[in-house]
Amino acid sequence: MKQHIADLIQQAIDVLKTAGELDANLVATIQIDNTRDKQHGDLACNVALTLAKVARRKPREIAELICSHLPTSVSVTKTEIAGPGFINFFISQDATQAIIGKVLVQAEQFGRNNSGAGHKVQVEFVSANPTGPLHVGHGRGAAYGASVANLLEAAGFEVEREYYVNDAGRQMNILAASVWLRYLQQAGEDLVFPSNGYQGDYVNDIAKQLQQQAGDRLKHEGATVMTGLHADGPDGDKEKHVDDLIERAQTLLGEADYGLVFDAGLDSICDDIKQDLHGFGVDYQQWFSERSLDQGDQISRAISKLQAQDHVYEDGGALWFRSTAFGDDKDRVVKRDNGQTTYFASDIAYHLNKFERGMDTVINVWGADHHGYITRVKAALQALGIDPARLVVKLVQFAILYRGEERVQMSTRSGSFVTLRELREEVGKDASRFFYVTRKAEQHMDFDLELAKSQSKDNPVYYIQYAHARICTLVRKLAENNMAWDSAMGLEQLEKLSELTEIALMQQIELYPEVIAHAAKNHEPHQVAHYLKDLASSFHSYYNAHRMVIDDEQLRNARMCLCMAARQVMANGLSLLGVDAPEQM
Repeated sequence: MKQHIADLIQQAIDVLKTAGELDANLVATIQIDNTRDKQHGDLACNVALTLAKVARRKPREIAELICSHLPTSVSVTKTEIAGPGFINFFISQDATQAIIGKVLVQAEQFGRNNSGAGHKVQVEFVSANPTGPLHVGHGRGAAYGASVANLLEAAGFEVEREYYVNDAGRQMNILAASVWLRYLQQAGEDLVFPSNGYQGDYVNDIAKQLQQQAGDRLKHEGATVMTGLHADGPDGDKEKHVDDLIERAQTLLGEADYGLVFDAGLDSICDDIKQDLHGFGVDYQQWFSERSLDQGDQISRAISKLQAQDHVYEDGGALWFRSTAFGDDKDRVVKRDNGQTTYFASDIAYHLNKFERGMDTVINVWGADHHGYITRVKAALQALGIDPARLVVKLVQFAILYRGEERVQMSTRSGSFVTLRELREEVGKDASRFFYVTRKAEQHMDFDLELAKSQSKDNPVYYIQYAHARICTLVRKLAENNMAWDSAMGLEQLEKLSELTEIALMQQIELYPEVIAHAAKNHEPHQVAHYLKDLASSFHSYYNAHRMVIDDEQLRNARMCLCMAARQVMANGLSLLGVDAPEQM
């Protein structure tokens, strides 16, 4: 309807140009908005105000000219000029009711569009280091990234979901050393576990699996392992201590057996992450290994490409990328003086790889603590000849858990954190997914566990799902009363839907395609969450005000058509957020 109104206005402006009332070269930006107060119409346009300066006329005078030249439309019953020059449109009841038939015909496709057709987008999200189970912080990134990917698909984009497995580097070696030390302790060796090792119980579990797999082959005496190391903290240097342990493990085990320990930790945690995310309704087309970049010489190739364009220089035996030439606050090391490449060098190679795979746009969903990485990665892309605007980075703030008024304490290093699995088991996948996307990703959020579990209208996901289930219950009640929903009859009798709550519900349904388009364009699934709550509120108001299972079959079927259209839209929207639409509650 908004596009129809915009077309009418444009036609009126074209006539005014031809008549010489407006300059022929004048370009009008026509924006149609929903009115807040339906007494002032259904839709409004401020085009007269935006044209006033260039047309050198008063806004109200322009509005009057446009209104007097608007083509006749059966969808518009009246226009009014309000304030300094707003044009308000009153939409006919027939035009409003038409949305019901459209929803029922299009079903799951209602609200989808083809704005992104022919455009390939990659959404990379979560990508947590495989050094431990996913926690509630990762859950917010998972819910957000998955919902954004779903929205983009609804807008016609070809979407690839990717998880970047950080299976290289120091943290993975710390995990391997931690697993091996727990293995030795379980084998009866007396040694002190490092303060900077991974403390969680899951490390013990991996060590047990390793013992079952390798037996005593990996066993060495505790004294041999611990002698000659830098002292651990707090009196010593915990970083040097754990690095010494890594080197000792590599020396004593040798390449093959160290690789066995390393892979035991990596594979176990990756499998756990995949199961966790699948249970959370999140699956990927691609799991990309960081190690594959080095094994395929992609890191050295990326550095060589930068060197060929004179974007890399040597200083102090290290190689530096001239990122300051592209807006960064300092140049960045890509290869250390010991010959080892940096994490940043891997990031450069990884992003080059993404675009070489044919992605038109890459969306990275990162934690808010990665804000400083954005400029340097975009700088590298620009240096490689890739438009940095093709990389979109969405930062996700951490979620703080509460039980009512009490904050739930978390500590990842000690291992006493709330895992995503624990959250899912306590409040369920649906409530978790929905609550995570009720706010903009970059905003801090408080997650109330008690509210998420409650069965009340204060719990938004319960409120929406209950509305959907209520409509499904209506169908069963019809059957119990030897009645059936006749959609054909209902669609022929839509003129009977004239109650204020019925009109409000139809108008709310009509907003859905616009909400999806905006949410996809701006990568904001919270818009869908808020819309669904408003839709559920409109339905509950309607349901509480009017009976649906009535003897008047024409009115009954018309009302059921409206209810079933509302049900379809709720199901469509919940699906985009990864939330189920139950038929019973």
